[in-house]
Amino acid sequence: MTENPITDTKALRALSHPFRWKLLQLLTEQGPRTATQCSEALGESVASCSYHLNMLAKYGFVGEVEGPGRQKPWKIVHKRQSISTEGLEGEAAMAAEAASMAFLDQEFERMRERLRQWEHLPAEWRKAVGTEGTVKFITAAEAVEYVAELQALLDKYDERRLDPSLRPEGSRAVRFFLSHTVGPE
Repeated sequence: MTENPITDTKALRALSHPFRWKLLQLLTEQGPRTATQCSEALGESVASCSYHLNMLAKYGFVGEVEGPGRQKPWKIVHKRQSISTEGLEGEAAMAAEAASMAFLDQEFERMRERLRQWEHLPAEWRKAVGTEGTVKFITAAEAVEYVAELQALLDKYDERRLDPSLRPEGSRAVRFFLSHTVGPE
């Protein structure tokens, strides 16, 4: 089930920065992390990580984990961000488009990097990595149904994303990316 699209122009602008998508992905895959841990993982300064995490927090995308100690880890608040220009105009529509493009740029960068590492994966993981592409000649109604079926498959194991205790031993972050576009008539 997809959440309602983000319509706040400032929140959309917050997602238009490519590095913020890297932070969201890191927190999704590795769980709560401090700005220092994010810095080490992403090769960015602690100050920069802290700034961008605070911007994401300002719009409700991440939150601090309560607990002892001065440095508080950050965690993902929502498992999914939905961005669409539908119903938006002017600056809001431009911000939604910029956020979508920043997401796609980050997604493709991550895909290219991970595919480059294929030969370094253990043999059992190599079978799980690749890309697929296909074209189907279907009606709009069939396309909606098809996407819903694929989304149901993508939602499987979602509970493990936000709760690391549910992840089985030997599990790794496997990224699935679904894109569905329509060609010209």
